[in-house]
Amino acid sequence: MTSKEKVLGMVEICEDRKAQEIVVLDVREVTLVADYFLICNGTSGTHMEAISEHLVRHLKAEDDCDFHVEGSRAEGWILVDCGDVLVHVFTLNQRRYYDLERLWGDAEVLSDVTTA
Repeated sequence: MTSKEKVLGMVEICEDRKAQEIVVLDVREVTLVADYFLICNGTSGTHMEAISEHLVRHLKAEDDCDFHVEGSRAEGWILVDCGDVLVHVFTLNQRRYYDLERLWGDAEVLSDVTTA
């Protein structure tokens, strides 16, 4: 499975839990850290935790990748690191504060998966 196929599958998983404002950045040309960043937010800490836990359950079931989870709902940012894909699940306030889309502004936005 390519990293693009992986991130597109992760978008669907996040959509299953009603993640908001899903954006995928293709960061292959701007960093060696990962190929894609999937950025989304929940409506509350509980919602963002539900999104990330749903993603983790799918990753375990599919045995898709070795992954690592950092952060917490109390921090307002949960990171699911799958190596070539990094999933950032925020509360809205933390997403606005960190503004990863601006920080990684040189990255291409995959318009076919961007949601409002």
